[in-house]
Amino acid sequence: MIQSPEFKVGALVAIVAALIGFMSLKVNQGPGLFERTKSYYFDLDNANGLIPNGPVKEAGIKVGNIEKIKLVNGKARVFIEVTGSVKMHTSGYVELVSDGILGDRHVELVPGNPKDPELPDGSQILTATEGGSVTSLLTQISKIAKSLNDVATTLKRATGRNGDNTTVLGRIMMNIEKVSGDLAQITGKNKHKLASIISNVNVITSELAKVMKDHGPQGFDSTWHNLSTGINRLQKSADNIEQITDKINSGKGTIGQLVNDDSTSNKINSDLDKLDNFLGGAQSMETAFDYHSEYLAAPGLIQSFLNIRIQPGLDRYYEVGIVDDPRGYVTVTRQQDSGTLNQDYTETMTYHNQLKFNALFAKNFYNFTVKAGLMESSGGVGLDYFLFGRKLRASVEAFDFQDTVIRAYLRYNLFKGLYLVGGGDNLANPALRSAFIGAGLFLTNDDLKLFATRYAF
Repeated sequence: MIQSPEFKVGALVAIVAALIGFMSLKVNQGPGLFERTKSYYFDLDNANGLIPNGPVKEAGIKVGNIEKIKLVNGKARVFIEVTGSVKMHTSGYVELVSDGILGDRHVELVPGNPKDPELPDGSQILTATEGGSVTSLLTQISKIAKSLNDVATTLKRATGRNGDNTTVLGRIMMNIEKVSGDLAQITGKNKHKLASIISNVNVITSELAKVMKDHGPQGFDSTWHNLSTGINRLQKSADNIEQITDKINSGKGTIGQLVNDDSTSNKINSDLDKLDNFLGGAQSMETAFDYHSEYLAAPGLIQSFLNIRIQPGLDRYYEVGIVDDPRGYVTVTRQQDSGTLNQDYTETMTYHNQLKFNALFAKNFYNFTVKAGLMESSGGVGLDYFLFGRKLRASVEAFDFQDTVIRAYLRYNLFKGLYLVGGGDNLANPALRSAFIGAGLFLTNDDLKLFATRYAF
């Protein structure tokens, strides 16, 4: 019987079937017939490229197959079967990876953080991402092409003969056309004036170049050297004035004793009263009190000034006072920004209040006044120019030449004793530059006498 042809044919068929089954299992590389397996599922908007019995991989190694794909609530639900050794955690997800340019894809498992809880058998993997495919690439290219088509359409309408006022680009092109037309008309009518202006600018720049290149006694280098020398001398003078005022404040020397010793000052006041009575009163000397406050726009702070002016004659006066400066000194704090590759940092500026002093001498020349001395506890100079019957005063002041503080402002007298002031502070320092506006009172000794006489009880 064993030697019969029927037996041999049957045995051959059985052996071939066994080999085919064994080879199919080896090629499939999925869960074995008797191996423990796990099942999961996940939802997709588009399951294009996935087929039943398609591969499921982890780290590029096949660990299972796609069991089936169903349509559930308008989405593709993909069921997978993997070997029991695969451990999916709650933070895990699946990624759809393209296998080639023909659109075939497989499921790649990313198990997630091993410290997270493990997903139970038969549960849903909540996250599924696209790992890059021809379909997604074509979708993105289609979107880009549509955007480019929209841009081209907008440009065509904007550059058309009649223009387009329905889009921002169209309105910009129409405005540019109007402006260019106006410029063409202006330049066409004023060619000779423009040529004259250009010629004058050329002459000015030529002369300026000559001055800059002149290294002689009258050239730019010598002038700048003389100016720097003058500023250094002015700084030394300001330092000397500061030393003198410190000595006076501490009571050193005759003037210091005069200021700080009450008995000495009382004796001198008594002698001055006698002299005043003998001369019939110092009628030609005028004393005035000047107080005003300014609102600094940039830091949002208020700066106040109180000055006393003593004017022995029309051509000169002396002025002493104090300044309550909310930006007396500034501290800068740097804080490193975390999480940046460029090591960025944030700077914080903190303003500190400081009391400063003024001590000036001023000389009048017609509508000009030149003043110099101690400005806000530093050496400085200033220039005033009066307009409209001395109702408006334009002033420029420069002091603290180490950091170069420049103030420029206008002061307008509304009526006797009351004025408005406004301008720019710290114009040479971009970090501290600020506009300001304020108001103040300027009262002479005659105003105070009139006020006391009118309102005395």
